[in-house]
Amino acid sequence: MAQPSTLRISVDEAVAFIHSKMILQPQIGIILGTGLGGLIRDIEIQATIAYEDIPHFPVSTVESHHGRLIIGTLSGKSVLCMQGRFHYYEGYTMQEITFPVRVMKALGVETLIVSNACGSVNPYFRKGDVMIIADHINMLGDNPLIGPNDATLGPRFPDMSEPYSQRLIGIAEDIALQQGIPIRKGVYVAVAGPNLETRAEYRFMRTIGADVVGMSTVPENIVARHMSMEVFGISVITDECYPDSLVPVSVQEIIEVANHAEPKMTTIIKGVVGHV
Repeated sequence: MAQPSTLRISVDEAVAFIHSKMILQPQIGIILGTGLGGLIRDIEIQATIAYEDIPHFPVSTVESHHGRLIIGTLSGKSVLCMQGRFHYYEGYTMQEITFPVRVMKALGVETLIVSNACGSVNPYFRKGDVMIIADHINMLGDNPLIGPNDATLGPRFPDMSEPYSQRLIGIAEDIALQQGIPIRKGVYVAVAGPNLETRAEYRFMRTIGADVVGMSTVPENIVARHMSMEVFGISVITDECYPDSLVPVSVQEIIEVANHAEPKMTTIIKGVVGHV
């Protein structure tokens, strides 16, 4: 019998620790992005675990990312929510960034909801808009599946023809229509950061088919799909990245726009959770 991989051993150790702190069996995993931690107020919390206490977990270093794992109930479903995520620009490897998704799957999570704050390169989109992610482009220069593949976690060459679940997208669109929430749908391109992009880079992104740009989400999606998890992605557009009218933007401005638009995103996520 083949020996378990180092990754599998690390996942099992993290899972054992989390199991010792929780009663619920989580059905849905949620990753909250920059300025989008307010969903926690709607969760009936059963346990809160600091990332630093979980074996092998990275620790959030970014402003507005609190670094807590929240376990509880949302819209009648048991959820495991990451209040704060990890980014490539923080110096973590792709495997470290996506480690929590591996742990979620091992805990029994089959559906992953990912959110983020992003900038628009589509001139028809405006800051404050909410966008459902229909597809993505990986411009991070790396991939979390590079290296030896543990076949007990997923296949060597996972299919990515439907990275974001059409079923869940349809549910989200119905909820937005019922609630009177205008939504966009488009393609998210992930870059390494941490600097914002140049005018020429924004033009290039628009040329290759991107609607918005950010620095996260794609690694988590790739690993989730590697493990056959169903994924729903949603973005809050926090700044407008149009080359001919580009102005400087601060992190504080981005967080303020995300906070203002968050209730729309939260309503959609709660609705999707309730229908999974």
